[in-house]
Amino acid sequence: MKTLTLPLTDEAIEALHAGESVLLSGTILTGRDCAHKRICEMLDRGEELPFPLKGQTIYYAGPCPAPEGKACGSCGPTTSARMDAYAPRLLDLGLRGMIGKGERSAAVCEAIVQNGAVYFAAIGGAGALYGNAVQKSELVAFPDLLSEAVYRFTVKDFPCIVAIDCHGGNIYKR
Repeated sequence: MKTLTLPLTDEAIEALHAGESVLLSGTILTGRDCAHKRICEMLDRGEELPFPLKGQTIYYAGPCPAPEGKACGSCGPTTSARMDAYAPRLLDLGLRGMIGKGERSAAVCEAIVQNGAVYFAAIGGAGALYGNAVQKSELVAFPDLLSEAVYRFTVKDFPCIVAIDCHGGNIYKR
């Protein structure tokens, strides 16, 4: 199992291959479809985003409130296809990684390769495991969206599988 430090470097992304198990440590953003829609609306209006997008990894998740003594409650992955309409644009703007569950559209797969990015699969039903990997959580945008707001997580040993690599490898197309 590979251990990766976030944010991802070009070299780290290029060394990844579909099907590999990885542990992610570092900083990720969360965001689901409501947040992605707002991000794109802000970009359409020429507004600056309330967080940097370039170099980031986004986890498609909506965290549950944190129990006492924890940074985050249960935080399982959302179906990634719900973000497919937005992902190519965000990849073109410098997004480097995405974490979610399920297959991606042909347009997203092409954008991953064109932009030298990566898509990680997280395990559905393992929300407690993922919540326990969050060491720090900070609300960074769209608080009115509640659990669908954008949070910045500091994670340690966040388990994933490389689902689509920058070379076009795809665990869903074997």
